[in-house]
Amino acid sequence: MHTDHIDKLNRLNRIEGQVKGIKKMIEEKRYCVDILTQLKAVGAALKKVEHAILKDHMQGCLKSAIKAGNDLDIQKKIDEIMTLLEKRS
Repeated sequence: MHTDHIDKLNRLNRIEGQVKGIKKMIEEKRYCVDILTQLKAVGAALKKVEHAILKDHMQGCLKSAIKAGNDLDIQKKIDEIMTLLEKRS
């Protein structure tokens, strides 16, 4: 099962707008703390999108593998998630 991520795409479009705003702030030589505040906001927004996609994956793909009783596919999904979590900072 593949999840429709259209809501995440909308969030990413908003984040893209925020990044363009940050670029403009830098070009305008705005105060560093103001720029950093906006960068933190973008980082937090990206984390929310990441969390939402991971949740969808677990509730969709992983749950489907469990329902199907395919041990190999279940292990593959778990390994994918663990690899992803190990890469997080």
